Amino acid sequence: MAIPVIIDCDPGHDDALALLLAAGEPRLRLLGVTTVAGNQTLDKTTRNAQKILALAGASDIPVAAGCDRPLVSELTVADDIHGASGLDGPDLDVPVAETAGVHAVQLMRQLIKDCAEPVTLIAIGPLTNVALLLRTHPGITSRLRRIVFMGGSTDRGNTTPYGEFNVVTDPEAADVVLRSALPLTMIGLNVTHRALATAEIIAEFHDLGTNLGDICAELMTFFASTYRRNFGFAHPPVHDPVAVAAVLEPAIVQTVAAPVVVELAGTYTRGATAVDLHRRTGLTVNADVALGLDVDAFWRLLMSAVRRLGGSPGR
Repeated sequence: MAIPVIIDCDPGHDDALALLLAAGEPRLRLLGVTTVAGNQTLDKTTRNAQKILALAGASDIPVAAGCDRPLVSELTVADDIHGASGLDGPDLDVPVAETAGVHAVQLMRQLIKDCAEPVTLIAIGPLTNVALLLRTHPGITSRLRRIVFMGGSTDRGNTTPYGEFNVVTDPEAADVVLRSALPLTMIGLNVTHRALATAEIIAEFHDLGTNLGDICAELMTFFASTYRRNFGFAHPPVHDPVAVAAVLEPAIVQTVAAPVVVELAGTYTRGATAVDLHRRTGLTVNADVALGLDVDAFWRLLMSAVRRLGGSPGR
């Protein structure tokens, strides 16, 4: 039976691949997509999610826009990484379906409530919407199987020296989620930096011979240029699809149970995730933390999903 999931996202190049993996994998039942401000402003992330679902032939999946800023701080978008649109690179001028007409939190609540079995929430943007759901509808948590979120790191950061973008954007929201006592899986930079879109991977997208494969290749080519310019990376890491892969095939991502807290007040460390791998703090274990990734299996999974979605012949 397919696993029912909701994806909360802020597309974003890697979010786009995560949505394609979820839409193209029959072992998942994508109930809905909710959007949050993060990589770009809310209007742009919402539009980008609609475009990717349209390209995947999945416009029937409901999309709802959520929070347009973090719980406490001001929004800072990642236009240096994702461009002015949030999905710079290919031409994505496609007709899209209307949004659901309700706030993301309301859509999540309704989808979770109506589902006959517990739902897995895959959060691959700032955790603002998720925190608001937990705060305003605490009774719904019994209907959640697990929250799998892409965020944080056991090592260094990518936005501040120790802070990863999704958590740094809204540390208070991440704190709410980590204190929720729900089953959590944290997919951090220490693992996603192994999921690199190399030249060979980009060529494999092209070799699918479809318009969708070409779009994926163009997205990754643009993503590669900004990662090279900003970080000196030879190849860009595709963070967010790893969270979807962890739900699909848990063995792809190796995890360890550990206490995780978010630094809320440090001058240089606000938004950092302190992961107590050696149990030195005495804090309660609250998350399964990703430490390893089967890179080949991950890419096979993602490539198969894009191939399965098909589409018109490529250029």
